[in-house]
Amino acid sequence: MRPKFPTLVTAVFGLLVAAAPCLAHHSFAAEYDSKKPITVKGVVTKVAWVNPHAYVWVDVKDESSKVTTWAFETLSPNALAQQGWTRNSLKAGDQVTVDGYLAKDGKPLADGSQHANSRRITLADGRTVFVGTSADSVAPGK
Repeated sequence: MRPKFPTLVTAVFGLLVAAAPCLAHHSFAAEYDSKKPITVKGVVTKVAWVNPHAYVWVDVKDESSKVTTWAFETLSPNALAQQGWTRNSLKAGDQVTVDGYLAKDGKPLADGSQHANSRRITLADGRTVFVGTSADSVAPGK
């Protein structure tokens, strides 16, 4: 009869290694500030339909026509799909208004874009896409 202990240890270790990515996922409160809401109007330049959260980049012009690129974290692609949205629901060139929350550190991402979490993205025609955020449990309702 073969010892069962090494098999059990190997199985437990395998489960822990497989679960490690789950531990890496951040909470809203760890990265974003629910007391710092933001609303921007601009043009979508890129949509990344990736896990664990989709991202939308928006170019925003200020009064002097200076453009600032914002990167907005959204819900996961699965959560967006459950709302009826697809990777083609929002495209580069779409005019949008984004309501969200600023990142706590205030530092730009590696690509130079400002970083925030989106709560609601509304198209120019008034249709709302990508509703919801990981902040819903800590911030005022939608």
